[in-house]
Amino acid sequence: MRLFIQIPCHNEEASLPITLAALPKSLPGVSSIEVLVINDGSTDRTVEVAKSLGVQHVVGFPRNQGLARTFMLGIRSCLELGADIVVNTDADNQYNADDIPALIAPILERRADIVIGARPIGTIEHFSPVKKLLQKLGSAVVKRVSGTTVADAPSGFRAFSREAAASLNVFSAYTYTLETIIQAGQKNMTVVSVPIRVNGDLRPSRLVRSITSYVRRSIVTMLRIGIIYRPFQFFMTLASTLFVAGIVLGLRFLYYYLFEHGMGHVQSVILAAVFMIFGFQTGLLAFIADLQSVNRRLLEELLEAKRVVRRRDDE
Repeated sequence: MRLFIQIPCHNEEASLPITLAALPKSLPGVSSIEVLVINDGSTDRTVEVAKSLGVQHVVGFPRNQGLARTFMLGIRSCLELGADIVVNTDADNQYNADDIPALIAPILERRADIVIGARPIGTIEHFSPVKKLLQKLGSAVVKRVSGTTVADAPSGFRAFSREAAASLNVFSAYTYTLETIIQAGQKNMTVVSVPIRVNGDLRPSRLVRSITSYVRRSIVTMLRIGIIYRPFQFFMTLASTLFVAGIVLGLRFLYYYLFEHGMGHVQSVILAAVFMIFGFQTGLLAFIADLQSVNRRLLEELLEAKRVVRRRDDE
């Protein structure tokens, strides 16, 4: 059972040595532990530091591509190198590496496909009250949308079985954390949470540069995920809202026409027609988007099958 620990990096020459030093060298039930550093267009000595500290595998982009694409490059690289389990952790040593055994235990015991480390959000000192609230709200929304019981959706400390990793396809350019959970729920994977510990803050978060930016980008990400993974429900809800609004406006006009001697309110008829037309068109769009969603799932299944065949050929 080969375990790969992947670490996305962007200008992490200072924190990477601390993170690497904390990683386990051996674990029960694991035949080998290998480290993969994904360089996201770093302009400092991240790559040189990684190689000098004995990192077995270093891949990356010549220019910064963002966390989501860096994460997926790591997943694909780990699979190509023959990983049976992939653990993702941050280069800033946020997560306590001593909890990796607890993180991979449900996969080793075949109780889960994906395991996500749940941080003690309420007791993390460098998290502001607003950030703590947003973290909990975000997790609650993802839990509801995905149908999973994930306790800490934004956590990047997570483990994937080979099969689960091979089925992931992240479309977001911002972050992979929310989308992978929703995707797992859509594919009926078993996703569990395990409590983990965190270390002291080495540097400010680069993903959450400001609360306003974090909220805005998270909302956009959630909307985009909803459109991608539940297009019929998304567009049909919008269509129903528009159509009902049109009916209400039409009834308003009828009321005034019948009981107020038809005086004015012609604008209600116009708005009713506009809303109902838009509602009908959006309803048609729901069916078209659903068909495209089916095609996307078929392509994902073909890609996953191709990855399985490639591994068999390699073996």
